[in-house]
Amino acid sequence: MAAQRQSYQTGHAPKGLVVVDDSAEWDRAIRYAGRWALRSGGRIVMLHVIETEDQNQQWLGVADLMRAEAQDEANAALDQAAAMLGVIGISAPERVIREGDPTTQILATIEADSDIALLVLAANSGPEGPGPLVTHVTKTIGAFPVPLVIVPGDLADADIDALS
Repeated sequence: MAAQRQSYQTGHAPKGLVVVDDSAEWDRAIRYAGRWALRSGGRIVMLHVIETEDQNQQWLGVADLMRAEAQDEANAALDQAAAMLGVIGISAPERVIREGDPTTQILATIEADSDIALLVLAANSGPEGPGPLVTHVTKTIGAFPVPLVIVPGDLADADIDALS
């Protein structure tokens, strides 16, 4: 059983966890989370998950180079997300980079920070479906210790602002 959330206890502040990935709509989740944080007095935790494959030991040098490149890409994505949050008025969002299965790493991030009060994801609005992360997370949502907010990927900034 997950630890009880402490988001609104004395000395704590609610945090919104937002996943920064390579989907076309991730910026919608950032916008919503940033606006939520402004209105609630909360903070933002940005998570980027590097999906890893089993590495063959004979290719260890190549795996190290791939991992370093993935870290650079993760930091660049988080820099871009932080800049978007800065425009909204959110400074110093927390940055988390994890490796492994995205759903597992989302749950681990939530478990590690008892101030996380919600998870914000964005869904693709195209005919191919909401995207692999949203699809997988919604299948396991009963295991999440926080509410899940799914932002439609085709919402304009003004629409997100009106909702958040």
